[in-house]
Amino acid sequence: MTKLHAPAGALLQDRLKALTPDRLKGMRRGIEKESLRAQPSGALALTPHPAALGSALTHPHITTDFSESQVELVTDVHASPEAALEELTQLHQFTYRAMKDMGDEMLWVSSMPCDLPTDETIPIARFGASNVGRAKSVYRMGLSHRYGRRMQTISGIHYNWSLPGVTSEQYFALIRNFRRHAFLLLYLFGASPSVCSTFVAGRQHALQPLAESTMYMPHGTSLRMGRLGYQSDAQASLAVSYNSLEGYGASLQDALTRPYPPYEKVGIRNPGGDYNQLATTLLQIENEFYGTIRPKRVIRQGERPLHALRERGVEYVEVRLMDLDPFETVGINAQTMRFIDVFLLHCLLSESPDDTPQEITELKHNQHQTAECGRQPGLRLQRGGSEVPLTVWGTELVAEFAPIAAALDAVHGGTQYSETLAAAQAGLRDASTLPSARVLAAMAQDFDNSFVQFARAQSEKTHLELEKLPLSDQQLARFTAMTEASIQAQKQIEASDTMPFEVYRQQYVSAERLGVPAPKAIHA
Repeated sequence: MTKLHAPAGALLQDRLKALTPDRLKGMRRGIEKESLRAQPSGALALTPHPAALGSALTHPHITTDFSESQVELVTDVHASPEAALEELTQLHQFTYRAMKDMGDEMLWVSSMPCDLPTDETIPIARFGASNVGRAKSVYRMGLSHRYGRRMQTISGIHYNWSLPGVTSEQYFALIRNFRRHAFLLLYLFGASPSVCSTFVAGRQHALQPLAESTMYMPHGTSLRMGRLGYQSDAQASLAVSYNSLEGYGASLQDALTRPYPPYEKVGIRNPGGDYNQLATTLLQIENEFYGTIRPKRVIRQGERPLHALRERGVEYVEVRLMDLDPFETVGINAQTMRFIDVFLLHCLLSESPDDTPQEITELKHNQHQTAECGRQPGLRLQRGGSEVPLTVWGTELVAEFAPIAAALDAVHGGTQYSETLAAAQAGLRDASTLPSARVLAAMAQDFDNSFVQFARAQSEKTHLELEKLPLSDQQLARFTAMTEASIQAQKQIEASDTMPFEVYRQQYVSAERLGVPAPKAIHA
């Protein structure tokens, strides 16, 4: 069996040399960023999605996530981190202009939510009267029954990444290595070590009190990615393998078609006839499966994501474990993005043995350990049946990244990729430089250890910074036109619906819509 901690060998070097400059320049990335709308007090805004932002159903760049109060901004795909950030910044600027009608609301800069009301008061996103719009809302109602609404208000950044000429098999090899080494991203970029106590009201947890209304983990990095975040007993039974598209598809199909007794008790509809959820299976739809990374493919209208993957293969990967950085105006910076680029290339180019049930168990342990106590001095993680200090393993990996960063620097001209590795090495040497430590230090220094006071002040600061930036008349006109077009598109969808919703729902969740498993490749 290949040792996962073997130093970067000839294989990685050979694969790196085989990547032409054109392929390296063909690397693409896009960003999806979720943010809660909050009131000046730091409480959740309960107002509808601003009408000036257009239709959440059809707008290509501005939508909502779980809650009506949760804005999601989606960039196009870009050839450089800077270009993606420029678009993300403009989306923020336009969003704030549209929010002016709502009073002094602001976008919450932390992944962990603001001061939350009771669970049932958190508004579920609405997408209009069409079948596809109703299905989106019913799916979210299902999430609220299954996991509670508070958990769904956690926000993050999703990083969509691709490289030309990568096969589905190679993307799955990348995903396996990503899962092995994901602890390093949680350690370096986790920025959610504390929470407002309203988030855990009435729940069992291992958090410690820090101040009135603030709970934390002293050495936590990303509570969002720990046991407090996107976790569920039901999904704990899913040991999804990433050894092949076929195996991954079979795991998901099983979860999408297997009846789950607790969800059968909830039922499809309540006695009054309103919908509780889309299905009573372990997963309602593919997006309900919480992974740190997903294989993705752009879907056609009405198509199920699994069908698209089986039919046309993996097109890109979606990295899902990045916290919002409250110290950055739009939640992430170019240096962090460059590190993810290098990290993903390393995952792609390194040897990637098949995963095993034992390893999947280790990886879950490592994720929770890093999320909840990653900055603890001497913290050890599990690796191949033994233990290794997190910082030792992380330092080994960053050393292996060096030739990849050098190759990217050579292609793009400059030293920026190598510089991002130097910053990572500094974080591995001194945990006090990490975002999670800086959050707690700022809370202690200026905000009486209050999470809400800190995040509220950072949100106001970010708002002011964005307001100062210029947005040209041309840019404003472009966004306004997109808003109007999205409203018209939603009206057209609603006007063209003829099928009763129940028929639509049954057809959409049917096993037939999941596609045919790909035949096994026959190797000569």
